[in-house]
Amino acid sequence: MTSFSVGLLGHGTVGAAFEALLGERADAVAKTTGRRPELSGVLTRSRGDFDDILERSDLVVELMGGLEPAREYVLRALEVGKPVVTANKQLLSHHGDELFGAAHEAGVDLRFEAAVGGVVPAIRVLHETLAAAEVHRVHGIVNGTTNFILTEMTRTGASYTEALADAQRLGYAEADPSDDVNGRDAAAKMAILARLAFGAAVSLDQVTYEGIEHVTAADIAYARELGLSLKLIGTAERVDGGLSVRVHPAFLNARHPLASVDGSFNAVTIESPAITEITLSGPGAGGSQTASAVLGDVVSAMLPPPVPPAPAAPVEIVSDIESAFYLHLEVADRPGVLAQIAEILGLQGVSVKSVVQEGLGADARLTIVVHPIRESKFLAAVSLIGRLDFLRVSPRWIRVIEEVFE
Repeated sequence: MTSFSVGLLGHGTVGAAFEALLGERADAVAKTTGRRPELSGVLTRSRGDFDDILERSDLVVELMGGLEPAREYVLRALEVGKPVVTANKQLLSHHGDELFGAAHEAGVDLRFEAAVGGVVPAIRVLHETLAAAEVHRVHGIVNGTTNFILTEMTRTGASYTEALADAQRLGYAEADPSDDVNGRDAAAKMAILARLAFGAAVSLDQVTYEGIEHVTAADIAYARELGLSLKLIGTAERVDGGLSVRVHPAFLNARHPLASVDGSFNAVTIESPAITEITLSGPGAGGSQTASAVLGDVVSAMLPPPVPPAPAAPVEIVSDIESAFYLHLEVADRPGVLAQIAEILGLQGVSVKSVVQEGLGADARLTIVVHPIRESKFLAAVSLIGRLDFLRVSPRWIRVIEEVFE
């Protein structure tokens, strides 16, 4: 039986897990592909030589992370006709067009299942299973850290700060969790999913994103009272002839397929007229989970023929989309307050669906939910409300996704 040489770039948590898994599953892979995978070399900061590894490898696995030298190494491998497997979402979201173009030009695979959602096979389903379907929307929970934090806030009543500390203690969050909690990590993943779903050249800087740092226990309590779930949702969808790609917290109806995805799990829902919708769910990124997705890509690349990604097309990015909104206001408890707020909302064309008022001594808390409206109109109203002299703190708002899937 012939061997299949795999060059490994990077040997951190995922790289070490991949090396171990490759050794454990080499016999099974050999039975499937007719070739036995084995490492040709490992590159780290202190050992290995890239040129030597590249020359002796049939395929390169990039698990270094970061933009450089990962970009240089991946490009060089593709340009000499070596397929590449990567888990580097930041690399793909910044330099995807360049890398996919190089793979297409060389006629070799560039596979990246592990870059989005851990073991959730969203990439493979979009790229292969649904390649002929007209996808209208892809949305999901693509960051396990934030999902764990929001789940703990809901389950225990903890504050954001307390839940984040628990996530760090249990290893679900990094010592510096900035890219996770501010939405940037999820935005990079949504740029990748948008490119696959719509064949569009979407980069990270075209994705609007918000994080969960400002979510409070009061927001969670509101969701619990009404049977809603609060999640960090990434969405890529066709809107007005263009694309909207965004990440933000959102309240979900209990019957929404993403509402019950808890803990560090990820999930992606794909909608198309041909299939209605399918939801893929599983553990988020972790050493063993990511290594498993990487090995799956290696096996796919070992089975000819390669399927180079098609060149992406320019697309108009739509940012002003329609949504329902939750608005939280803390105000002085005096006559005429609600009337002034309602007048401002009405002048901007914002229709109120429900209002809940709670007394706070001399003050009051207003929780308002409005019917779907263009974001620009809603934010204009919020800006005007924020100038009123009876407000105790700045207005706080969260989107509400009202749809229900049967």
